[in-house]
Amino acid sequence: MAGHQDEDVGFIEALARLLREHDLTEIEVNREEGDERALNVRLSRQIAAAPVYAAAPAPMAAAAPAPAAPAAAPAAPEDPAQHPGAVTSPMVGTVYLSPEPGAPAFVKTGDQVKEGQTLLIVEAMKTMNQIPSPRAGTVRRIMVDDGQAVEYGAPLVIVE
Repeated sequence: MAGHQDEDVGFIEALARLLREHDLTEIEVNREEGDERALNVRLSRQIAAAPVYAAAPAPMAAAAPAPAAPAAAPAAPEDPAQHPGAVTSPMVGTVYLSPEPGAPAFVKTGDQVKEGQTLLIVEAMKTMNQIPSPRAGTVRRIMVDDGQAVEYGAPLVIVE
């Protein structure tokens, strides 16, 4: 058994190198070796595009220090995940706004929600994961579309 574990770790490390070297965001491998052994691996990462984008406006603000208020105002929309009311995705997956196709959405903008109430579903590896509201409040903004792929940490909904 230890030999298989060492082989699996080496295989996963090789996949991680491929992920980095080829600038991929995700690799998934399902490998069956007989009736009693299988290896299912899913590696994903976020590309550092967000920090680069967030850093780009800084030189503009430094070049024009006079309009300090307008430079501070766009900071909130640039990274909605930092909004205090943001509900972010706990995993990589696909968002569904309703429990099944054709059904009404769990919530819509302006709805009052209770803590623990389902806001939407993130499907990952054929498992439907209900995403609960972390607090009672009002749905201010839905940041995703039905069927949209999301990364870990992506803002889904703003609840204030």
